[in-house]
Amino acid sequence: MRLSQIASSAFVTGFSGAAMPGPVLAAAIFFAAGPWGALAGPAIMLGHFVLEVSVVIALAAGLARWLSKPGSPLVRIIGLVGGLTLLLMAWDMFRGLPHLSLQAVTQQPQTAGPVLAGMLLSASNPYFWIWWATIGLGLFGPAMAQRGRRGAVAFYLGHFSADLVWYTLVTTLVATGRALLSDGVFRGLIGICALMLVVYGVRFVAFGLRRPEPEAGAA
Repeated sequence: MRLSQIASSAFVTGFSGAAMPGPVLAAAIFFAAGPWGALAGPAIMLGHFVLEVSVVIALAAGLARWLSKPGSPLVRIIGLVGGLTLLLMAWDMFRGLPHLSLQAVTQQPQTAGPVLAGMLLSASNPYFWIWWATIGLGLFGPAMAQRGRRGAVAFYLGHFSADLVWYTLVTTLVATGRALLSDGVFRGLIGICALMLVVYGVRFVAFGLRRPEPEAGAA
């Protein structure tokens, strides 16, 4: 797989984590409605980055020796589990669409600054750890196996770009006027992301269930 393909896949699937309603999204909307405005998104993502890049480095340092082949049992198992998790998350997102609203994600006030909030709220969000333990690792594993450290860098740049684009978009819309981001538009964006989860979930499951190709020279 080319580095550009790794980055683009990570960018698309990155929205599965970025678009999940939760404390980080609530904080982004809260700060965007105040003095931080559109800069609230990048500021929160800076704090998120500090935590997340530590997770990526740990994965690269501790799991690289287990990911030497794209078709290894570990990579295939991770892909299968990650695909099933994607489908479950998509179902959960579709189920909540009829009742999803901007007001629902801004009920709890935030007291920390946006950078610190991005770090602490990411760590406290179970979806963050679920995503990296299954979906994220399902992409990160093959990227490491196929392209080594360059694959890992391409993967993370694509993934973080999705976070940055999503939160910058949300906070910009909130800062420029709530009418631009109505509940209907917000639900539409979440619905599109849920459809992406279904597509990649099926793809991950198919990869996990596929028989590994025999090695060259094998009888």
